[in-house]
Amino acid sequence: QVQLVESGGGLVQAGGSLSLSCVASGIIFSARIMGWYRQAPGKQRELVASISSGGTTNYADFVKGRFTISRDNAKNTMYLQMNGLKPEDTAVYYCTPLPNWGDNWGQGTQVTVSS
Repeated sequence: QVQLVESGGGLVQAGGSLSLSCVASGIIFSARIMGWYRQAPGKQRELVASISSGGTTNYADFVKGRFTISRDNAKNTMYLQMNGLKPEDTAVYYCTPLPNWGDNWGQGTQVTVSS
């Protein structure tokens, strides 16, 4: 059974930083591409960033230069360092293996950026 546990969200002022973590179990973490998604109220879930098993990263244009995705395969953990946060980054952030064959999602972690 796949389990995904996100943490690290919170309330921060615009321009601030947060660091998210995702611990995954029930998958061969080191072999999987992993991704961070977010969903803002009233909007569809969107892919923020992804990282391959070997560490190749990809970012959505709206976070390039501000967010950094990383992983520690020994700890089955993925991270998202978010700097220069903007009010439009407010959303629930989720991690998932890619592709998400089993439609597996954790509970997410809320990020709120005040202006």
